[in-house]
Amino acid sequence: MNHTKDKQISSFSKFSLKKELIKSIKELGFDCPTPIQQKVIPHLKSSDQDLIASAQTGTGKTAAFGLPLLDLVNLSNANVQALILCPTRELCMQISNDLMTYSKYINGMKILPVYGGARIDQQIKSLKKGPQIVVGTPGRVKDLIKRKKLFVENIERFILDEADEMLSMGFKDDLESIFHSTPTKKQVLLFSATMTPKVVKVTKKYMQKSKEIAVARVNLGAENIQHYFYMVSEKNRYEAIKRIADLNPDIYGIVFCRTRKETKEVASKLMNDQYNADTIHGDLSQSERDDVMQRFRKRHLQILVATDVAARGLDVDDLTHVINYNLPDDEEIYVHRSGRTGRAGNKGVSIAIINGREMRRIKNIERSSSIKFTKKKTPTGLDVCRKRLYALIDRIEKVKVDEKQIEQFLPYIYEKLNWLEREELIKHFVSIEFNRYLSYYKNSVDLDEKESHGANRKRRKNRNKKNRRKYKFSSKRNKKKR
Repeated sequence: MNHTKDKQISSFSKFSLKKELIKSIKELGFDCPTPIQQKVIPHLKSSDQDLIASAQTGTGKTAAFGLPLLDLVNLSNANVQALILCPTRELCMQISNDLMTYSKYINGMKILPVYGGARIDQQIKSLKKGPQIVVGTPGRVKDLIKRKKLFVENIERFILDEADEMLSMGFKDDLESIFHSTPTKKQVLLFSATMTPKVVKVTKKYMQKSKEIAVARVNLGAENIQHYFYMVSEKNRYEAIKRIADLNPDIYGIVFCRTRKETKEVASKLMNDQYNADTIHGDLSQSERDDVMQRFRKRHLQILVATDVAARGLDVDDLTHVINYNLPDDEEIYVHRSGRTGRAGNKGVSIAIINGREMRRIKNIERSSSIKFTKKKTPTGLDVCRKRLYALIDRIEKVKVDEKQIEQFLPYIYEKLNWLEREELIKHFVSIEFNRYLSYYKNSVDLDEKESHGANRKRRKNRNKKNRRKYKFSSKRNKKKR
């Protein structure tokens, strides 16, 4: 693979893009190109060479490949000229919307998203209008090609976005089928957060003499993200999450679970505990999924419980917390999860709930990602009650009183509460909201796991060794006596 050093470019105007694109970029407030944009845009503008780019979500990938694609489109050509594949419906829609925004001043530019979970007849109808760029999920694109409704024999550029995710989600056969439908001569652009063995295999099979670029991970968040772990027994994972949520009244975050079953269980418990929470998983219909996503983006939900796959395409800049109910199997996935918080200059917190046996996995993440974890003591019932009481008092102190509106009700209020002394009145008002925390945490126990099972085993092993040595020494001494 080819490695070249690109010049630093300080302005989008230096890319020689269409004036219509520059106009929309300026309106969006884009100023200095991101590192990946500085490398990808000049390459696509000047070369037909295949490209492999290692970059995470949040690096500016869509603009990196989208702006030169839009610039190179031949508006007089009615064929599909570029095909973009991505793993999920949400990401498909996001990319399409971004491209439409960039190209809004280019007359005749047509971009079409195609994905599962939507009516295929409508998408077929839209294909007949001659889009120059099609953005789609592998399953739906393969289906449309098979039906002879989407023609990709003449595409000039084929983009694979988040290739690692597509392959981990089981789209290998779909990708191969689509590749075989495209022309031999085309430019392939592959973007992936991680270069897994499956991704490398695809690059070797379908790409030749590729230029390879990589950009620094932007979401390690050394300065914006604090990484904590809480060590509890397996049975106390949920209780730990509840206490963390109770300790942070303004939490707005995602809880990541390993399985659909876990997401349902955790979300159900949070809702039963009076949290504005919900879950996204593979058993939801597309309309149900869209509804949950919309409520979360509008902050009607405080906590979203999801698997990694289900959360793909969800891009929110102001998350306060990412909580790992289970650590992922791959250290890179933890980095990707945690990178969802601490964005746009905001501070964020990434939390891992672990048991004693998982301490080595924390160490592995630290080694591979240059992340530093801090061990935290799980909040006690007293900690939660104190924090909630102070938060309530703060709200009461800062509440804005509408004198005009409340005036008409004051005589009744004074009459009804006149029998209460000042101190008693305060106690009553505070207890309205505070009683449920006092009641719940009345007999709460310490959740922290005191020692890992591994440490216990090691200690037992050392103790047994010591005992064996003592026995051996004792036997020798007894022999001498005899």
